Amino acid sequence: MRSIEEHRKKIASLVENALAARGSYEHALEAGFQAGAILAERVVSALDLPPFDNSQMDGYAVNSTDLQAGPRVLDVAARIPAGHAPEPLVRGTAAPIMTGAPMPRGADAVVQIERADPARFLPEGGDQRVLLPGVEPGGFVRTRGSDIRAGDLLFAEGTVLGAAQWGSLVAAGVDTVRLVKPPRILLVSTGEELAESGVRLDPGKIYDANGASLSAALEAAGAQIEFERVGDSPEELLARVGRHPEVDLVVTTGGVSEGAYEVVREAFGDRGVTFGSVAMQPGGPQGWGHLSLDDLVVPVVCFPGNPVSALISFEAFLREPLLHAVARSLSRRESTAILAEGADSPPAKHQLRRGRLDGDGAVHFVGGPSSHLLHAYAQATHLVHLPVGVARVEAGDEVVVWALDE
Repeated sequence: MRSIEEHRKKIASLVENALAARGSYEHALEAGFQAGAILAERVVSALDLPPFDNSQMDGYAVNSTDLQAGPRVLDVAARIPAGHAPEPLVRGTAAPIMTGAPMPRGADAVVQIERADPARFLPEGGDQRVLLPGVEPGGFVRTRGSDIRAGDLLFAEGTVLGAAQWGSLVAAGVDTVRLVKPPRILLVSTGEELAESGVRLDPGKIYDANGASLSAALEAAGAQIEFERVGDSPEELLARVGRHPEVDLVVTTGGVSEGAYEVVREAFGDRGVTFGSVAMQPGGPQGWGHLSLDDLVVPVVCFPGNPVSALISFEAFLREPLLHAVARSLSRRESTAILAEGADSPPAKHQLRRGRLDGDGAVHFVGGPSSHLLHAYAQATHLVHLPVGVARVEAGDEVVVWALDE
């Protein structure tokens, strides 16, 4: 049997080669803002940001020399709301100005409303005066280009676009960007017993949890998912895969063990895909390789069908190379924790138990080691590593854990 690390390297190489040349596409910002998208080329700012001098506060726009000698009563000029071009400021006056509004020509500072007397804006109309304290030139003014200048580099190639990056692109007047195409993955959930959610279960049927959980996991890792659900017919499985010639990778779940009706092994076994075991529990049976199907050759990663086995296989083998391919954080946060309780582990296997940290930082096992306990997995915050050669751990032992809540 392979070790976890040996199989991780094999799958990482397979996925890296499969996703190395995905190409790019032009994306208009008006079409939406996908968190996690990756720039395929550098972007420069189309504007100075801010595009004009503007007020940082609600207050009065003034010429600071009018207040050089200290507090002074000034006549109140017309208000300046945000979004309007103001008239030039007459010396000896103060213009009520709102946050973000353009500074009028002739003004070089803003006095906050709370420092004025009265400390509020008076109703418009009639002659008004306000007592203002002295202010330094540039006080509470956001100057043009203080964030970035037109033509300056906004973001480099390979930048992962989150909320702030998308906002900066829009603010800088960028209307289109070139993005890296996300990995296109065909997920195939296999088994005659599977039913889609929402239908009435016939005897012997179960709902397809793997299709749901792996779709969510793959999408969270930046992939674009195409999905098929098939029974135990090898011919049907091959036909379904053949419907998706443009995908970068095929991921299957179920049908990889040594029993009867192992549909993935039967369909792929003589077409370039290798099946074997990894020294881990759960998730031992695995498949990998390049599926040859008529004129189509596509990389394939095959996971076992028990729900926890499939999810742990994704965590152990596929999540990291996918994140690497889309330039995101590479791995779960690995740390150590102290066990709150003991447990047995098969010494020939690397056992991955589900765990949850308590308020003191100790880790408790959640559910047993069995691969069908999906609800227990859903309550876990960490995977607890009990490596090969360990037959028993006790309360107080230090163990390696992977965080699942990231």
